[in-house]
Amino acid sequence: MRELLFLVHRLPYPPNKGDKIRSWHMLQYLSRHFRVHLGCFIDDAADWQHTRQVADLCASTRFIDLPPLSARWRAVQALLARQSMSVQYYRDERMLEWVAGVLSTGRVRHALAYSGPMAQYVDGSAGRALHRVIDFVDVDSDKWRQYGDSKPWPLSQLYQREAHLLLQYERHIAQQFSAASFVSEAEAALFRLCAPLARRKTRHFNNGVDTGYFAPGAGQSHPYRPGTQVLVFTGAMDYWPNIDAVQWFVRAVWPALRRQFPQLAFYIVGSRPTARVRALRRVAGVTVTGTVDDIRPYLAGATLAVAPLRIARGVQNKVLEAMAMGKIVLASPQALEGIAAQPGLELLLARDEAEFIHHAARVLRAADGQATHAAMAAAARQLIVQDYNWERNLQSLGAMLQVQPFAASTTQPPLPEFFP
Repeated sequence: MRELLFLVHRLPYPPNKGDKIRSWHMLQYLSRHFRVHLGCFIDDAADWQHTRQVADLCASTRFIDLPPLSARWRAVQALLARQSMSVQYYRDERMLEWVAGVLSTGRVRHALAYSGPMAQYVDGSAGRALHRVIDFVDVDSDKWRQYGDSKPWPLSQLYQREAHLLLQYERHIAQQFSAASFVSEAEAALFRLCAPLARRKTRHFNNGVDTGYFAPGAGQSHPYRPGTQVLVFTGAMDYWPNIDAVQWFVRAVWPALRRQFPQLAFYIVGSRPTARVRALRRVAGVTVTGTVDDIRPYLAGATLAVAPLRIARGVQNKVLEAMAMGKIVLASPQALEGIAAQPGLELLLARDEAEFIHHAARVLRAADGQATHAAMAAAARQLIVQDYNWERNLQSLGAMLQVQPFAASTTQPPLPEFFP
């Protein structure tokens, strides 16, 4: 069996947040086709207990502790030079030494880097002999640009600087590697505009959803009081786009809904809520749960899942998971990027606070909050089952890694001739 070096910026287990969901399914797929040598960082002490589940799928592993303070210091040092903070955040001599040792055997011919900064470990002379694929997932440089547009000076200047330097790095990696992958065609199309010299190498494969786990009826024993109508937001609550989304929703949308529906509840469900998120508990009707063992009961018992993101890149798993459970989703245009759902048929789209209030109120006024929208819920579930299947979507990654050719029916362009 062929051997592959897989470099990940965070332990790909448990699959409880967007990047881990994608990397975990990738690892499972890769382990069926390669002897995988996995190198990754661990930035959460609680994740050390899960290393065995990951190691069982690999020929060898290297888990490296990534203390946030030291990583941030490296990022600060990047400010003193013309370097990307994101890349320097994940720069570690221990990882460099381990990668060099793995490649010194001469048996590894393929390398896959998950997230842009991990590509630095196979960007040197040793990496040029490999068939290298980078899964950028999102156009991170554009996310930093959005941060810069939404922040006051001097943070706006700092974030715009990072956007510029990170894009230079992304262009360089994409041109050096055999293929560059993204989470959706929308992300891939944006990168082709940003990095035209790498456009023929730029591809995508969609995320998937475990539709057996996220299914209608799963987690029916919900935590809400009987008869309570609930809006729910799910996501990692130390992630700025999620923080910004719930703050905006509580400020701009929630007061009007609460006046119309005095018993309405808004649940913010997700790990590591920041002080800003926790402060929202002081608003009547708002609950911040923190980490929960299972988000499905919170989705199952909710009248409506909301995704009011104003800053976003890639694909929002929160939207896919709620749709898989047959829930009505009310989302912003940013939250729908990369998701092939038709507003009005498979979910609801709101472009501003007035539309969020309008659509939410219509759902809440329905006799039981869901029966009137049963057709939409069924259509949402059907879309996920058809288009967001992990095994099928990961075949595109396999083609990039020369596991198998693309099927004749694929809509993506054929692989260019530079593939060896």
